[in-house]
Amino acid sequence: MAETNIIRDIKEVHRDEENSLIFEKNVSIPLKKSDLPVRCNVYLPLSTENGNKFPVLVTYGPYGKDIPYATFFKGSFNEVNPEHKSKYSAWETPDPVYWTARGYIVVRADERGLGQSPGLLDTMSRGTSECFFDVVEWAAEQEWSTGKVGLLGISYYAGSQWRVAARRPKGLAAIIPWEGMSDYYRDRCRHGGILSNKFVDFWWNRQVLVNQYGKPGRSKLTFPPDGPGARGQEDTIEGDLSEDILRKNRMDQTEDNEANRFRDDEYYASKEFNLEDIEVPLLYHNEVEIQKSFFDAFLKGQDTYGWSTPGKVPPVTITIRKGNLGFNDAVAESAYTKRTETAWPLPHTQYTKYFLTSRKELSTTPSKETEEVKLTYDALGSIDDFHGVRFETRPFEKQTEITGHVTAHLNVSMTPDTSEDAMLEKDIDLFLTLRHIDPSGEEVLYTGTAGDGVPLTKGWLRCSMRKVHEKHPRHRSYLIHREYVSTDVEQVKAREVYKVDVEIWPTNVVVEKGGRIMLEVASGDTQGCGVFQHNSEADRPRWKFMGQNHLHFGRELENYVTLPIIPTA
Repeated sequence: MAETNIIRDIKEVHRDEENSLIFEKNVSIPLKKSDLPVRCNVYLPLSTENGNKFPVLVTYGPYGKDIPYATFFKGSFNEVNPEHKSKYSAWETPDPVYWTARGYIVVRADERGLGQSPGLLDTMSRGTSECFFDVVEWAAEQEWSTGKVGLLGISYYAGSQWRVAARRPKGLAAIIPWEGMSDYYRDRCRHGGILSNKFVDFWWNRQVLVNQYGKPGRSKLTFPPDGPGARGQEDTIEGDLSEDILRKNRMDQTEDNEANRFRDDEYYASKEFNLEDIEVPLLYHNEVEIQKSFFDAFLKGQDTYGWSTPGKVPPVTITIRKGNLGFNDAVAESAYTKRTETAWPLPHTQYTKYFLTSRKELSTTPSKETEEVKLTYDALGSIDDFHGVRFETRPFEKQTEITGHVTAHLNVSMTPDTSEDAMLEKDIDLFLTLRHIDPSGEEVLYTGTAGDGVPLTKGWLRCSMRKVHEKHPRHRSYLIHREYVSTDVEQVKAREVYKVDVEIWPTNVVVEKGGRIMLEVASGDTQGCGVFQHNSEADRPRWKFMGQNHLHFGRELENYVTLPIIPTA
């Protein structure tokens, strides 16, 4: 890390009788590999004054431990159940008033290099996770702690949990990573090898960079009211740093994601970890009462639900998406029923091929076309300019459930704009979308991450990254495994046909009698991608992609999407 100001101990203690808690602000946590601390806020039940000890819930993230939820994103805060919000609430973290009233201590830490924590800003990195490791062990060792620590948080605060849990810090007893990616490369940054830049740009510039430790004017920052932003952060305790020092004190995620293309690049490799290394109990569920019972079982030893009894709690619960209920309407969506299962994927899944035809159909009967035919569409489509082909099933003759992993097998080629372009390096980006059409002919949209209407699911592939590692232990016929490393790159030549398999993210839907399924094959983002767009000109240069893309049929060139059909009892 570059130069910083002299670090001071500025802990504040406030006794809050109204909310029955003690609020300790700017507590410094020592780190094993640095002279600089991580700073946190600690929220304790009043009875800790009498020597009572409690388990600890820890969050560690970039958004500013001191920014009120209502300031960070007022619209979202207004939608929160009143029981779960207070003046101490912060974006995507557990509310201290709710949890301290139920016998827990809450520790909310500013990630290294952000908020009031000095150091190198390098989100999701190995070094940052090592600091999180120290925070967890510190929380387990404090005099007010029982020695049991749990992790709970949404999105980024979930994604960071996977990484620290894999390092197995002392005292960590259970985690609840809620709606957070685990695979930095595949889930967040490069879908199918294609840079997903727009969300990261938005996120970095509105929620992270503006909260860097030492950044001048943080307390005066404002953003448009629509959406989250690091509004109202307090200025850095030790004072401002110069722009030159700030630049040296951070790794810019927008620049690094664009500059690095493969999982074996040091940048992406430094963010890797093994899920298999996580040994603590894990819950991926968003009902707060369920979360409380889970933590009660593993942090307090009070198991009224059966979590600690093998086989008592089914390991999988599915929300059955049936009917056109609209989106971003929690009351309407409460009509979705739930069903428990013994495993994922569901053991009785029937993986069924739906064949694409040159007549733009999806059929369970293989195409009988004997002559080669191709469907053509322009390359480099975008959210505002659709370039692609849509294939539809006939109306389903009976109600059909689709739950699980989806794959597509396609035969593709490209033709450049001019013959001169054919001498340049070429590639094809595939953007696949699965859509649900109800019996009335209307597309059914579901609630996306930002409350927008989204289709069933999406998948992506950059054809130069088409190599499949079939011998890898994680590879399955229904779940394609790619390594996305530099040695996997395979050339794409103009006018040559390539057989490719595309992973489409898992989904669930019940298609009612008369409903249909649509598969959309496009050359760019289409409706439902929201802010998660792939429009970097550096990653998708016109000289490499521009021209026409083709899907080829006939002469044993089968194209199909494999759907996970769940048979009725």
